[in-house]
Amino acid sequence: MLAQRPADKIWAGYWEFPGGKVEPGETAHHALVRELREELGIAVQIAYPWLSRTFTYPHATVRLTFFRVTVWEGALHPHEGQQFAWQQAGQVTVAPILPANAPILRTLELPNLYAISNAAELGLDKFLDTFQAKLDAGLRLIQLREKDLTLEVLRPLAGKVVALAHASDAKVLINADVALAQEVGADGVQLTATQLATLKKRPAVDWCAASCHSIEELRCAEELGCDFALLSPVLPTQSHPGALHMGWGKFATIAAGASIPVYALGGLEQGDMHRAWQHGAHGIALLRQAWGS
Repeated sequence: MLAQRPADKIWAGYWEFPGGKVEPGETAHHALVRELREELGIAVQIAYPWLSRTFTYPHATVRLTFFRVTVWEGALHPHEGQQFAWQQAGQVTVAPILPANAPILRTLELPNLYAISNAAELGLDKFLDTFQAKLDAGLRLIQLREKDLTLEVLRPLAGKVVALAHASDAKVLINADVALAQEVGADGVQLTATQLATLKKRPAVDWCAASCHSIEELRCAEELGCDFALLSPVLPTQSHPGALHMGWGKFATIAAGASIPVYALGGLEQGDMHRAWQHGAHGIALLRQAWGS
């Protein structure tokens, strides 16, 4: 939901997400609740921490803290005389958009669930059948990550996955292999932590994500211009049962203040989505759990 800035404010007529300035002694969450009550006449019930971005205008530099508000009470009312418009991510029809808010519209195209392929374990035919069923059920973002498959097997599989996904308006990112992603018409690439440490320039793909395990790697992903990141492992995993994991507290500390969406990964299930949101995640990434019933 976007609001148009009133005539008596700077950047009058531009569309933005409703909000306002944090007053002395307030937390960002308290400021959000107050501003939406003052501007829209609603009482926020549930608001999840999300992103923080710094933007420099000609007149000032601002730090924006974004929340996703999913539950509120009251009817929206333009207390400051502004116009409202409900918009669909990726199909925004109002203009102009306030420059600091424009990048946020792209991130809203990302779904909450990011599925990681498990074709080698399931078998190729079963995986493709399961993939189609998940697409029919609403899956819209997948990473093709098959390190045990040869390129000769992976290439045709990638082509089939992309074709199925695009027929359902879903996105496919290829793990690590930029050339393969470009060859099969995938939507982007998922960079490994090793690639993240060595690349100086973002790959020439539409969507670029990065696998991170620390705040330093997350900062590298932001500086490279990645669209989103995976942060792991949150909990103990089946593939690495004795490995160290960060837990939800450390995940929240690392994700706090991120300028790009962060997906939680590692030992999670579908039912962990709400907990992930509470700790600042955009959503969750699942491997084996993504392909169950």
